[in-house]
Amino acid sequence: MSAHAVATLPRVITGEIGGSPLALAAQRNQLPQWFTPRPRAPNDWKSYLGGVAASHGAGVWRERLADAVSASGTARARLDRVAKSGGVVVSTGQQAALFGGPLYTLVKAIAALGVADALEQATGIATVPVFWAATDDADYEEARWATVALLGGTRTLRLPDAEAAGVAMSMMPMPGVEGLVDELAAACGSVADSTPLDVVRQSYTSRVTLGSAYVSQLRALLEPLGIAVLDGSHPAVRRSAEPLIGRALDDASTVEQALRSRYEAIRADGYTPQVEHLPALSLVFVTDANGEKRRVPTHEATEVRRRQPIETLSPNVLLRPLVERTIMPSAAYIAGPGELAYFAQVSAAAAALDVPAPLALPRWSATILEPRVQRILSRLGVSLDELRDRHAAESRLAHAALPDDVAESLAQMRRNIESDVAALEVADRDNIVPSASLQGLRRALLNRLERAERRYVAGVKRREAELMRDIGTAAAALYPEGTRQERVLNFVPFITRYGVPLLEEMRAEAIQYAKALTGAVTPSASAQVAERV
Repeated sequence: MSAHAVATLPRVITGEIGGSPLALAAQRNQLPQWFTPRPRAPNDWKSYLGGVAASHGAGVWRERLADAVSASGTARARLDRVAKSGGVVVSTGQQAALFGGPLYTLVKAIAALGVADALEQATGIATVPVFWAATDDADYEEARWATVALLGGTRTLRLPDAEAAGVAMSMMPMPGVEGLVDELAAACGSVADSTPLDVVRQSYTSRVTLGSAYVSQLRALLEPLGIAVLDGSHPAVRRSAEPLIGRALDDASTVEQALRSRYEAIRADGYTPQVEHLPALSLVFVTDANGEKRRVPTHEATEVRRRQPIETLSPNVLLRPLVERTIMPSAAYIAGPGELAYFAQVSAAAAALDVPAPLALPRWSATILEPRVQRILSRLGVSLDELRDRHAAESRLAHAALPDDVAESLAQMRRNIESDVAALEVADRDNIVPSASLQGLRRALLNRLERAERRYVAGVKRREAELMRDIGTAAAALYPEGTRQERVLNFVPFITRYGVPLLEEMRAEAIQYAKALTGAVTPSASAQVAERV
């Protein structure tokens, strides 16, 4: 991406990733019986990273995965430096998705970059971020859409229904995707850097698969930052993973029993396991000639191991982190809340297969507050958090927009109901009507008044169309569909509108988070961030 001058940049706001109680416990570095504890100081990290690096021959893993990574430019130079010096990898990843997926795809990649930078600075051990593009995943419903924020709301762009279920994204066609590219371009609005859109146009065509387009897009955008992108479905990955995948099939029953025990232990401790345990299934998928994937049953595992070529076999979500740790010196995986939680089960599989349990670190989380949205919030007097409940914010502002005499009359009616019922209770010294009945009358009158007040507020909402549109615009930009921005909105419009300067701002925030997370800053700053993560 080329750098362009941008008049006003957005604010990049670091936040908490949240998650289930199990994920929150992992973020606090608790439950060491299930999660690999993270080092807390530079010397501890140096010792740990040295051990990870020693478990892989210097440069050997780089040669084996060269075709699967196929890096260029800054990413290639950093990969080569790490491989030559016997350094380590900080990995993260995401399933392939239309136009790169939601903002958190970019956030995870930059989070891995931040941790890699922080660890290298703190320990002197060369470290490279690698983004694992999970093109072998087959969740098309999750991959087929991209949502963009528009004036007053959002729009979701969708690929056509799939002809067959269970097909890996590396083999999933995208008929007519060019029309969606045009819609994405229209949603970007003003363009500070055309590179991201040019990359999308070049990558997403009807002639290629969703998986290959995803890899092409991410490489073009991430490699200049020094982030390498690995194609998870590439044959080089399968060949490197063959010993571990073979062992997962040979010991399928043992692994299944270990996972069942861990699943029950997690539940016994009051947590909900992230991944549902499916009895009698191995951790390996087999892909047929039509590209459809299925989990290998434990009773078929030996036969599949004997007759299926390695190119047809792939790891499931609990085996993939072990594959990453085995085929490259992955010192840490940067995980979202759901991923973080399932590492409690990954460690059970690691023990059953007698391989190192990988270390998962909670990813950085960010909200991008654009200037136009900030202006709306300032003008309306609405806080960012208030937009979590868009309808409540609309009602508050509509109520505030009521004519003064109407608002005062409604308030006076409320006061009159309260005082008149209270006076009636005092006057009824002989308790002719029970007090409960009078309170029922009070509630009924107040309910009728509230209904009338809601009608007034609804009328203001209809009249104040511009006000409601502004709220809708801000809510769509920050909490689309009532969900955090990074989990819904596609990242392409952001980097198209603000270019390299936005990426630099995100990187600066991510490295501060990473330094505190890894203990590579002063104790006071580290403690402050540790409370958040």
